[in-house]
Amino acid sequence: MATTTAPPRTLGPVTFGRLEAASFVHSAIYTGLLVCAFALGGPQPETFWLGLGHGVLWIGMSLVCIAAARARIIPFWLAVTVAVLGGLGPFAGSIGFVVQQRRDGRNPRLAQPPTKRAVE
Repeated sequence: MATTTAPPRTLGPVTFGRLEAASFVHSAIYTGLLVCAFALGGPQPETFWLGLGHGVLWIGMSLVCIAAARARIIPFWLAVTVAVLGGLGPFAGSIGFVVQQRRDGRNPRLAQPPTKRAVE
């Protein structure tokens, strides 16, 4: 008996591209947090707000990515990368989205142009 894979379910506005964009925003906020924490020398109001933003985004991204993996919008390994490594460094999730995008050929710059067949 042959098994077939079910088509991806929808999660409303959740798409691969939007999750990727949110991951890059999360990485930018985390970069700002690191700069404020280490370059400015300790607790600042900016460090608090960027840390709060990082924490909330990490929790939100984890929950949405797990749901997106269950709906087959993103692969399971990518959801685990975002959820597990995202608290320590969201750069791993952003890199994971780029890797998956290249695997799927979603980037038109990386896609191979169609070859023209000679008409006989």
